[in-house]
Amino acid sequence: MSQTSYAVDDGVAVITMNNPPVNGLGMDLRRSIVESIRQAEDDGQVKAIVLTGAGNAFSGGADIKEFGTPKSIAEPNLLTVIKVVEDASKPVVAAINATCMGGGFELALGCHYRVASRAAQIALPEVKLGLIPGAGGTQRLPRLAPLDMALNFMVSGNPVPAAKFEGTKVFDKLVDGDVVAAAKAYARDIATPSKVRPRVRDLKVDAPNSDAFLQFSRNTINTVAKNFPAPARVVDAVSGAISMPFDQGLANERRIFIELLQSPESRAMRHAFFGERAASKISDVPDDTPVREIRQAAVIGAGTMGGGIAMNFANAGIPVTIIETKQEALDKGLATIRKNYESTAKKGRISAEDVEKRTALIKSTLSYDDIKDADIVIEAVFEDMGIKEAVFKQLDQTMKPGAILATNTSTLDVDQIAAFTKRPQDVVGLHFFSPANVMKLLEVVRGKKTGKDVLATVMKLAKKIRKTGVISGVCDGFIGNRMLEQYSRQAGYMLEEGATPQQVDRAIEKFGFAMGPFRMSDMAGNDVGWYIRKRRYQERPEMKYPKVADKICELGRFGQKTGAGFYRYAPGKRDAIPDPEVDKLIDEHRKGLGITARKLSDDEIVHRLVFALVNEGAKILEEGIAQRASDIDMIYLTGYGFPLHRGGPMLYADQVGLYNVADRMARFGRNPHGDPPFWKPAPLLAKLAAEGKSFNG
Repeated sequence: MSQTSYAVDDGVAVITMNNPPVNGLGMDLRRSIVESIRQAEDDGQVKAIVLTGAGNAFSGGADIKEFGTPKSIAEPNLLTVIKVVEDASKPVVAAINATCMGGGFELALGCHYRVASRAAQIALPEVKLGLIPGAGGTQRLPRLAPLDMALNFMVSGNPVPAAKFEGTKVFDKLVDGDVVAAAKAYARDIATPSKVRPRVRDLKVDAPNSDAFLQFSRNTINTVAKNFPAPARVVDAVSGAISMPFDQGLANERRIFIELLQSPESRAMRHAFFGERAASKISDVPDDTPVREIRQAAVIGAGTMGGGIAMNFANAGIPVTIIETKQEALDKGLATIRKNYESTAKKGRISAEDVEKRTALIKSTLSYDDIKDADIVIEAVFEDMGIKEAVFKQLDQTMKPGAILATNTSTLDVDQIAAFTKRPQDVVGLHFFSPANVMKLLEVVRGKKTGKDVLATVMKLAKKIRKTGVISGVCDGFIGNRMLEQYSRQAGYMLEEGATPQQVDRAIEKFGFAMGPFRMSDMAGNDVGWYIRKRRYQERPEMKYPKVADKICELGRFGQKTGAGFYRYAPGKRDAIPDPEVDKLIDEHRKGLGITARKLSDDEIVHRLVFALVNEGAKILEEGIAQRASDIDMIYLTGYGFPLHRGGPMLYADQVGLYNVADRMARFGRNPHGDPPFWKPAPLLAKLAAEGKSFNG
């Protein structure tokens, strides 16, 4: 079935690409474009051709449904399609009506002329997948736009309106109205049989002193994108556009593209891209599941977390009411919210008008009666089951039928919380991460009785408030914090064995983590973990914990908020300063355990931490707490600072090879001080390793 429509209007053939939602250039559409171009060439009444897209896109580029399949490279591939367009016997005008990205923009650059809506969003976003444009983008764009503009555009990968290219050769005409009508009129004007059809490939790159500029660009990129090879390889490809004949430059671009496609960094970035999309799917909740309307929201608690959650709703234009027990707490919370908005405005990210609009959407109250008509209420009180019980019993009495009752608990049993109400089907966990108005992750915890319509509603809401929603089952700590506990335990054991907090943090940060375990604990508050551990000592006496963190807390060293934790902090500053007092405490504790300090390599530190995540992740996957391995990776990429270029703990394990991971765990298990029983590979990990398989297929 053809994915293009063909119509002739007064000598102009209009070929319209039609592969919803963004006219992705899949095999069927590529073939249809070639067939339509051939039809127009053979049509005696056609003098010129207009190529455009149906709906809200010219073309968004490659068809993501075909990524990694034989169809994605089947002939005619995109390079072939562009050559057919470029070599067409009649002039081809691209009518860029809306979104034009990636291969779609490369296709437009292969047309003889380009007419675009000023507002059309244009991008070559391949660097965001660890790649470079692979169908001539790095060769054609520098021939049409100034070198610095072309290079910055490709290195950033960010979309810009077509109007940004005004004054360059990228677009022959920019319009505000009907693009296709303007393109047809333009096509008639240039459809002179004797007129030579201009090809971008025949132009020269106008770039005096390009060597110095390209070297400056390389130096800058290597500083800011050192873990991501694609931006620097864009420079290499563009250099070829300047120094090589077109076909040679095109071949050079393709060689670089293939090299990057096979790189671990690109695999990681593509894994994240598809993982985010997969996370929004719940295996037993159909896409057409009815959802509840969320017109107004409420938040219980005006602390740091509650205020941040409320900001998410206001940012999305949803009125929200915050409830507290004391006016003083409300006033403090609202003042913090305003301060956060004003700080964002000072950075130019929102306007002064936005500040007023958003703060106006946030109301406050001391009475539950004022929130009874909210469509969703999110509890963000202290992490204590007794307090949660009182809140949910009150909500059960107060809230209207059909309201969603959500808890922001980070570790507690959502099923137990749901049992405090007479409507467990309406209860769900919505675990935001601090600061809630900034962090992208939203861990959606599905109770045994949580309704499918509730799940569908909160996953839709996650998108509206610009969060990556990931489903978790109920267990202590859910996915993220359950895994983090094992990571933190190994970090603590390594202190007992001879490492320092700064050595552990430095090693994992060099690996790519945003923050090491001890700096992270100081920032979050060491007392938070201490409170959870004291609960664990009662509930799970069989689980062993290293004791340095407890001893730190017993001294009142709760981290940044007290000026001292695993590090010390100057007043008003967040720089972690190594503290000899902590080293002394660790030494004395080590002697008490009868352990002789040894030197730990950075490699051991990194892999004990990361493989602790992997082993617990494998258990979570096997238990069905996580739907898929990529969900675990999305949680760690978006909520825990795992380096994007590594792809998440489960993909990293896949790239190392699960056989090698299991072998390394066996070696860790021979260390008597690192909790040897933990290092027995999880059954799923052992099974996949034995079969030569991976977590991610």
